[in-house]
Amino acid sequence: MKKSTTATTATTAKKKPKSEPATPKSKRKAGDPSASRIDLPGPDVHGLRELPKLQVDGYSLQLRDNEGFVGDQASQTAFRALLERWRRKHRSDGTDPLGLRHSRDMSKKELDRLLRGQKVSDAANVMHSAIGEFAQELAAVIQRFLHQPSWEKVERIVVGGGFPESEAGERAILEAGAILEEMGVHVQLGRLSHEVDDGGLIGWVHLTPPEMLKKHDAILAIDIGGTNVRCGIVKTRHRKARDFSLAKVVRREKWRHADEKPSRTNFVEHVAGMLEDMVRYAERKKIRLAPFIGIACPGLIRKDGSIARGAQNLPGDWESENFHLPSALWRRMPMIGSGPTLVLMHNDAVVQGLSELPFMRDVGHWAVLTIGTGLGNASFTNRK
Repeated sequence: MKKSTTATTATTAKKKPKSEPATPKSKRKAGDPSASRIDLPGPDVHGLRELPKLQVDGYSLQLRDNEGFVGDQASQTAFRALLERWRRKHRSDGTDPLGLRHSRDMSKKELDRLLRGQKVSDAANVMHSAIGEFAQELAAVIQRFLHQPSWEKVERIVVGGGFPESEAGERAILEAGAILEEMGVHVQLGRLSHEVDDGGLIGWVHLTPPEMLKKHDAILAIDIGGTNVRCGIVKTRHRKARDFSLAKVVRREKWRHADEKPSRTNFVEHVAGMLEDMVRYAERKKIRLAPFIGIACPGLIRKDGSIARGAQNLPGDWESENFHLPSALWRRMPMIGSGPTLVLMHNDAVVQGLSELPFMRDVGHWAVLTIGTGLGNASFTNRK
């Protein structure tokens, strides 16, 4: 991997009006929010909503009711809280059938084992009760979303995120679909066409500038969540399928940062190290990487690559004017191969939804929900 002290292409920075020329970095004052960013020519291209094949109608909806944000009622965090509540009911009658550990500390595999038992048990009954209540909450959230202008024409919803990969999550989604039908809400609920961990990486093939793919085999992508970070090499395989329907993650690393509780600085350093490991792997395997890094991240992403809101589950203040993740990563990797690196960022639900684009051409309007630490959402309209 070649390093360079100057860049000719990289992540774009927030531009000032034409009447006010950009202040050179060397002349900026200490504490200036723009001092952490890189001023380079070119349009602001983070968080794009207009793409050749579709339009992003909306994402990161934050609807409120008396209990707070509506989406929070249908997250994986909410399911653990429901499960704990059902366990407390059983404790009042005797012992807890799930043991002594709090529900938030139990792995998905542990919870799934309780559902797979051949015999009826108190533990399985508690699980089924929590799943049933969560399904009702999920159906209610979907109904609320469908009343929003950006969702009102949605015909199909793809459900991603970490929760659906568990048996408890899969059952909850099936039950939510049945509840919606009973309510007279006719919308299809489906699962991702590939592994859940791959969705937030594969979606970046649709956001990479086409000219960068012509002489390269793969791209680097990062999917940042409230609990995990996934980093991977995505082979576009665009010569075999121009619609990217055969795009594939050929190497992936997963870091559960929630266990380590890093500072924001340490978080960025760790992610940069993951990317550098991927570059070394690609060099060993002779994979021709495009000079591109795509970052999928929770929250509302501004055109300049800063985060307006919605990153509260990440360590530190990610909405600060003094923090710009694309620039921070670019400084560590200004060159990939022989080319200057372009670093782009978009919302994680949007990117995960884009991974399904080749399989959504039979509907006009569709959406994605990502059930993880929080509830991500995005809606799309296909272009003919």
